[in-house]
Amino acid sequence: MRPAFDPTLYLVTDTALSAPRSVPDVVRAAVAGGVTAVQVRDKTASRRELYQLTLAVRAVLDPGVALFVNDAVDVALLAGADGVHVGQDDLPPAEVRALIGPDRLLGLSTGDDDELAVALALPPGTVDVVGIGPVWTTPTKPDAGTGLGPGGVAALAAEAAAGGLRSVAIGGISAERAALVTGVDGICVVSAVCAAPDPAAAARALRGAR
Repeated sequence: MRPAFDPTLYLVTDTALSAPRSVPDVVRAAVAGGVTAVQVRDKTASRRELYQLTLAVRAVLDPGVALFVNDAVDVALLAGADGVHVGQDDLPPAEVRALIGPDRLLGLSTGDDDELAVALALPPGTVDVVGIGPVWTTPTKPDAGTGLGPGGVAALAAEAAAGGLRSVAIGGISAERAALVTGVDGICVVSAVCAAPDPAAAARALRGAR
């Protein structure tokens, strides 16, 4: 059975933006403020460093807060994470599902109708949640493409829901903009929490805006 997963406020970690604080310290505060799911992401870390980071993050999570690892299927399995999130240039989702088995969650990034159509064409149960974005162009991930805007995200989210997939929006979301994002099951943030002076307060503001 797959773990429970509440996508309401989904945090993707950023080691550089969290500094000088540790990622686990930021995550602990963010969860106290209302973050409901966490994805460990650090493209500069070695596999060993990512594994150690994932274990450290897992240790500070409250029960019921799902833990994903970005891209690294081996790390997710070894660290006992609840799931894996892959992008369009990572391993294909069907192959990732075969590796992680039926009892872990799988997320997939989608940025347009064609990418979402591929996700929807996969066998039911392959993907659990799609990340839709960027909503707005963001310096956190400059290669993510042009912003879809809230309307574009809502349209893709409706297609995902019709196909049985949950969705989170990502890209340039702040507490001031969060209410503009509709139709999705949750919002996904990086800098809005990781770069905040008070991650708990930032998370509370994001939850309050929804």
